[in-house]
Amino acid sequence: MGIPTRACFVALALVTARPVFMSADNWPQWRGPAGTGASIDSGLPETWSDTSNVAWKTRLSGVGASSPIVWGDRVFATSQVGRGASRQGPRLGQGGSASSAERSLSTAGGSARGITFVVDALNRQSGQPVWRFELPAEGDLPEVHDKHNLASPSPVTDGDRVYAVFGSGQVVAIDMNGKQVWARNLGKEYAPFEINWGAGSSPIVHSGSLILVCYYEGASYLISLDARTGQQRWKTDRPRGVLSYTTPVVVPAPSGEELIVNSSTGIEAFDPATGRALWYFNEPNQFPIPVAMHHDGIIFVSRGYRSGPYAAIRPGGRGDISRTHVVWHVPTGAPYISSLVYYDGLLYMAGDVGVVTCVDAKTGTTVWRHRLGNIFTASPVAGDGKVFFASESGETIVMRAGRTPQVIARNTIAGRVLASPAVSGSRLFLRTDDHVFAIGR
Repeated sequence: MGIPTRACFVALALVTARPVFMSADNWPQWRGPAGTGASIDSGLPETWSDTSNVAWKTRLSGVGASSPIVWGDRVFATSQVGRGASRQGPRLGQGGSASSAERSLSTAGGSARGITFVVDALNRQSGQPVWRFELPAEGDLPEVHDKHNLASPSPVTDGDRVYAVFGSGQVVAIDMNGKQVWARNLGKEYAPFEINWGAGSSPIVHSGSLILVCYYEGASYLISLDARTGQQRWKTDRPRGVLSYTTPVVVPAPSGEELIVNSSTGIEAFDPATGRALWYFNEPNQFPIPVAMHHDGIIFVSRGYRSGPYAAIRPGGRGDISRTHVVWHVPTGAPYISSLVYYDGLLYMAGDVGVVTCVDAKTGTTVWRHRLGNIFTASPVAGDGKVFFASESGETIVMRAGRTPQVIARNTIAGRVLASPAVSGSRLFLRTDDHVFAIGR
């Protein structure tokens, strides 16, 4: 996000690479099992409100903009208790598109000198708290955009541990009973997590490694930590000044897996086992926020910033792939913050000021555009023949997937929504600043 909120699902090759993630009951990371935002669940809810079709609503220990994740009988969410340094930043809606829904993040207890990061574990069926893990903030904390805080990165789990990263540079691994396994402070070890408007990149788990994009102003690097111990497996330095707010994603390629990063210089690919650079597509961008996704041998990615470009790229290249592996490229029209979602041959994107665009995934041509209104920071999710667009006002618009725009329902809950929905067990899990809602009975 300027307020990075949180990359994309269902590629057959990833079934082999990460079989435990391909469960309809688990949503282990931001944007789901393979980071695509798509779900194989059926029976997903179409209509709800604060008082209808809500299984439960639970207040979190603090506030934040990270997305919830689900594993087994647990729902996990991170938040911050206490007020940190922030300043009012630019809004997605400007001038005639300004919206009262686009407002500052609320605060929760504490003070500027007493900030604590929290991981809450909730019972998936009832929403009852199971445990709460607290991590006191360390060091000089960076200033952020007033629409979020230092708890914007979403957690990730491998079923053995929950891993959380905060905008202070602190990283923690917690077992499924809420006990700390290991912790590190990359902000102290290498360089502060300082970036204009605040950090938002979420970690991923791959082949026993926790992989983080740490492209910040003082130092820019990729790092892989042993998920069991927190010890460094590899670290790849990037030139100073290369920035990113994005979350990485691992995709299959003809010659092995590739780790894809959306950065201020362009799209980059690395070997996830070693950190070795593989290929790049140069395209400078001031705020690279959205996350790449993969389907059927093609990477789809939008670049971020206002009405930025989006493209389809074949993996497997080496060096500069701009003339060899770009399937199609559209120079403008993508959202500032939210990522694309692929579903049944089509790409869907929620524009900054309420225009949803549907694109043919094979050609990049626009199939339709439809104005919904609202402001969208959350990335859309799809499943069960539907696409869900959660807006900052708390309204989620449910559309029928397909080549003709059709709104099924407009559903509102109380609260501001910047977090992307999670999907598990035929339910949607929506996170407001300070609550998690389980939608669907």
